[in-house]
Amino acid sequence: MSEVAEGTCSNSSNDASQKRSAFGNRHLTDSSNVFQHNAWDNVVWDASQESEARRITEEQAADLVSFEKQVEYEDKAYEFWDHFYQLHLDKFFKDRHWLFTEFPELAPEAKLEPPNSHPSNSQSESESEPEPEPESKSCSGSEQCDLVPEEQQQPEQQQCEGPSEQEQVENEHETSQASTNTNTSIIPQVTVSEEEVNDDPDKIYRFFEVGCGAGNTVFPVLKTNNNPNLVIYCCDFSSKAIDLVKEHPEFEPSRCYPFVCDITNEYSPVPFEENSLDIIIMIFVLNAISPNKMQQTVNRLSSYLKPGGLLLFRDYGRYDMAQLRFKKGRCLSENFYVRQDGTRVYFFTQDELRQMFTQAGLVEEQNIIDRRLQVNRSRQLKMYRVWIQCKYRKPLSTS
Repeated sequence: MSEVAEGTCSNSSNDASQKRSAFGNRHLTDSSNVFQHNAWDNVVWDASQESEARRITEEQAADLVSFEKQVEYEDKAYEFWDHFYQLHLDKFFKDRHWLFTEFPELAPEAKLEPPNSHPSNSQSESESEPEPEPESKSCSGSEQCDLVPEEQQQPEQQQCEGPSEQEQVENEHETSQASTNTNTSIIPQVTVSEEEVNDDPDKIYRFFEVGCGAGNTVFPVLKTNNNPNLVIYCCDFSSKAIDLVKEHPEFEPSRCYPFVCDITNEYSPVPFEENSLDIIIMIFVLNAISPNKMQQTVNRLSSYLKPGGLLLFRDYGRYDMAQLRFKKGRCLSENFYVRQDGTRVYFFTQDELRQMFTQAGLVEEQNIIDRRLQVNRSRQLKMYRVWIQCKYRKPLSTS
């Protein structure tokens, strides 16, 4: 647990070489200046903060959701996510333009703006999928509310009047669409032809995004990466989300192949073979999967990477604000919670992810904690965020 509080970044290579260029360079050295900017990087927790976070999570875990309800949330996970996209369509999440700073492998030939060319008010926030107000208008008095918005608003919206109560019920999500479902009858067979892109299969560059939602990663990648041989496969648990991708005005069926898939179910088909993918993208996705299915999911994904292929990962870290704000009665198991709309979320440590990915045969290239103190200057609010970002590569040889 202490890795969050102590601010350590455990990596397999030199820390300095992995320091992120756009973020990580605004440090709070004088606490009296905390409200001078919208966000501060690498904020180290003191012992009292970690102790309080541990106390909160222990209290949450002492009041678990009933076994019957846990089974319901698992069995009906597909319904909860489909309802989410039926309600919000493609209006909930913002496109992830920060991806190419964090993961330049997604567009290696792109000419991006230098990290210091953005205004100071947005430099640290916009690429990290910032938070609006941490308090919900559907909460009253001293009630602790678990309705924590995630990535759907831009920094300039943070000081606007809060959303309606119905919007707040949904506005706590990151893109966590790869939940679990064993009903394969709803999943169509998938067939695509890469010949439209290139008649030489060896020249095709294949990406696969797990939990694509409405396409907030896919379309920025397609727009930024101009490699004519690039093909992006993307799947989601929600058929409605896949419909939204196909209806997007920038959808190119010759470069993008969206399909419905329960990635935790080995019988849920995919349109590619093992050892065929160059990059797999998992952005705020693994957290929505039941912990007892995470390892088998990562194992399956690892099998699709070609030797030398790369898995890019970003998700919640332990003691993130979103975790600490869950009310009692929302905890499914340790560090695993259910939101008010029935969708679920897990909060990771570096060691958990390291064990999971290396057990799947991948080699660590990056495993860092992104600690951010986001503030709302108009309301004098502090929001401590914790995310984990990883890169794991499939070795060229198993020997």
